[in-house]
Amino acid sequence: MPRKSPRSRRRPPEPRLPEKARPRTTPGRKPAGRRSAPDRVAERVPRVAHARRGAGAAGERRSAVAARAAAVAAILERLYPDARTPLTHANALQLLVATILSAQCTDARVNLVTPGLFARFPDAAALAGADRAELEELIRSTGFYRNKAKAIQGCCAAIVARHGGEVPRDLEALVELPGVGRKTANVVRGSAYGLPGIVVDTHVQRLAHRLGFTVERDPVKIEFALQPLLPEPRWSAFSLWLIFHGRRVCVARKPRCSICPLSPHCPRLGVTSAA
Repeated sequence: MPRKSPRSRRRPPEPRLPEKARPRTTPGRKPAGRRSAPDRVAERVPRVAHARRGAGAAGERRSAVAARAAAVAAILERLYPDARTPLTHANALQLLVATILSAQCTDARVNLVTPGLFARFPDAAALAGADRAELEELIRSTGFYRNKAKAIQGCCAAIVARHGGEVPRDLEALVELPGVGRKTANVVRGSAYGLPGIVVDTHVQRLAHRLGFTVERDPVKIEFALQPLLPEPRWSAFSLWLIFHGRRVCVARKPRCSICPLSPHCPRLGVTSAA
């Protein structure tokens, strides 16, 4: 006779009488139900107060950062009173072309190239219609000369077609030109036309982080984060001061913190080694 399995020998469960289901509750707590209006209001009040306190703290932090930025700007203005773009130019078009050439290249090298370039092609129409091989040869020493030649000719062709050969002053019109971003547009607006704009290059990005002005990494977001810290007429000068200071003192690998006059106002965020 086959043996029964242990499970089959278990006694059947006894039938349970139907009873009313009771909601499970944590000991000491009332069953969950619809709260009254006063209870809901009472719960919201602390949250609103907490949000207001958080907004107030954020406002205080912004005010403290703006005060530090004003102190930093005052020191930099004394250090670099004659700061201006190091790119040699006679007009807005020459500055625009020189800025395009300065990508991944030193300003000194660009200044060696541009005199011969502008002597051969003096205006936007001449640059737009230039022989590509000749143009590339003239700017070869700046690096990435094929891409730069293409950008210069596309930009100049658009200037001739849309703006009658004159470089526009409007920021939106500038960034619509081929090869022109916000950094290049702000360089032209600030140095050629005297219009406010914050130029965000690698030096400005580095100093903005080290000085605790912003945690943003995108250049456009950094530009918008720096704008509220200073009056609009000082935007162009402020970015030039940061660029000069980044090249001479607050260098990338080992900043010279021991001789930096900004030390009392600088939290040195991200600095691991300093001279």
